[in-house]
Amino acid sequence: MEKLVSAKTCLKLLQVMPGAQQAATTGGLGVLANPLQNLLQMQQVRHRQTKHWQPEFKRLRKQKFIKMDLPNLREKQEDISKEEMRSRMKERGVLPPRPWMERPFHISCTGGIFEAYVPPEGDGKKSIISTSGAKQKLEFLEKKSKSLMAVRKIRSYEESFSSDEFGAEAQDIYIQAHTHMAAKDKYKIREFVSERCYPEMMHNVRDKTIHWKFLQSLEPPRVVHARVTEVITKENQFAQVTVRFHSQQMLAIYDRFGRLMHGSEILTKDVLEYVVFEKHISNEYGKWRLHDKIIPDWLPPKQPAPITYRLIEDVEEEELPKELSGGEEATKQPEVVAGSAQPKEQLQLATSTESRTKPSLAI
Repeated sequence: MEKLVSAKTCLKLLQVMPGAQQAATTGGLGVLANPLQNLLQMQQVRHRQTKHWQPEFKRLRKQKFIKMDLPNLREKQEDISKEEMRSRMKERGVLPPRPWMERPFHISCTGGIFEAYVPPEGDGKKSIISTSGAKQKLEFLEKKSKSLMAVRKIRSYEESFSSDEFGAEAQDIYIQAHTHMAAKDKYKIREFVSERCYPEMMHNVRDKTIHWKFLQSLEPPRVVHARVTEVITKENQFAQVTVRFHSQQMLAIYDRFGRLMHGSEILTKDVLEYVVFEKHISNEYGKWRLHDKIIPDWLPPKQPAPITYRLIEDVEEEELPKELSGGEEATKQPEVVAGSAQPKEQLQLATSTESRTKPSLAI
């Protein structure tokens, strides 16, 4: 590798070497010694060294950079032939577009109750000792076989499921759902209510104030019915469990004006309900949620809530004299003729009669 020599080093060499200074003044460069002559003939060259100091990792350094084929944005799609487009899509691993439009959908709950439980008539009132109560117990035992098979199917997906312990869990879900409904919390209630039940619960909540309390359970909640069904495919399994609640509750509903529509905050009522809970058992992250309530056919219809209206009394119109209420002539104001000395009292009287004839609105 060539060395670069500055002008100062050349002058120092001329001073040190004997006879070199005299030869330089006279112009006889040929007389100079060979090493000095070689130094003087060198040119100053500046260049940077582009090679890496460690060439053994050349291949790895090359892999740090990826060559990309940039798309030609000026190219129109109409100018490309079908074969060329097909080859490009094959090269990039892109599937061809389909002629129809498809939208993915997710089934998170079923549309209703499958094989709904029919509550026995007079449940909660008739004892087991009576003939009707004994009949109810016998019918319950006959229907229990299908429920046991369904519980076994649920356990194949959820090992910790127990029909004896599920009643307490269902009661917590029931209380949370109704508490959030009374508070009008439309986001938190979705964790405890299915998509089918949500619009039914939140339909009549608007413009109302609801006070609801769960006071106590008169009987422990128990599972009376269980079913498992498949939706579309055999792997997509849904489970529904009906729980019987016999509890004491307080409910009071006020309208937007603060008038009591239904219930009372002082009186408590014994409530017997059959609530259906559903879970997407095929889904690993599925939850038990309130799905529907069973209202039997034999139950008498409830009375509608009393709706109050504001009473507006009819305003009686004052009887006007015939002279003033004689058609259009009375309503018209008297014209004031220039030069006529008509008193102002007559004009005021005419305007006052107009205000009397117009009916006043009750606020």
